[in-house]
Amino acid sequence: MFTQAISSPNAPKALGPYSQAIKLGDFVYLSGQIPMDPTTGEIVEGGIQEQTQQVLRNIEAVLAEMNLETRHVVKTTVFMTDLSEFEAMNQIYALYFAEPFPARSTIQVAGLPKGAKIEIECTVIDTLVYEKQMAQGGCGGNCGGGCGDGDCSCGDDCCCEDDDCECGK
Repeated sequence: MFTQAISSPNAPKALGPYSQAIKLGDFVYLSGQIPMDPTTGEIVEGGIQEQTQQVLRNIEAVLAEMNLETRHVVKTTVFMTDLSEFEAMNQIYALYFAEPFPARSTIQVAGLPKGAKIEIECTVIDTLVYEKQMAQGGCGGNCGGGCGDGDCSCGDDCCCEDDDCECGK
C-alpha cells in the first residue's frame, strides 16, 4: 500500500472509521479536526475563538508526528456553523499561519460532530527532504555549482532547474 496512516496521541482519536491523517508520497491529507480536548474527549468550553484555537492545536499535534508545521499546510477547508463568527475565528486562525498563507475555503454547515462550532481539514506538502537538500547546496550537495550553467556535474539523480540537464545521466 502506498498510503501511510498518521496518528497522534496528542490529538483527539478518530470518532469513526477514518485516520487522523493519510500520507501519500509528499502529500498529507488531514481529516477535519474539531475542538475536542484530546485528554477529556470533550469539546472545549468557550466560544468560536477558544474552539478555533483547540482545532489548530489538534492540527499542530498531527503535523508534529511527521515533524511538520503549519507552514507546510497549503490548503484548508473551514467548516463553521455560524459564518457571522467568521471575523472572530479569523483572528485566531491568523495567529497560526504566516505568509504565504494557505489557500482556504470557508463553508457554513448545519451542524458538526459533538455540537462543535468549527472543523478544519488540511492538505499538506511534506517538503522536509527538499528543504534538507537545499540547505546542503541543492541537488543533495553534489552539484558542484554545475546546475543551471549547462554543465551538470553532480552524480546523484537530481534535476537541474535552470537548464535541460538532468544530473546522473
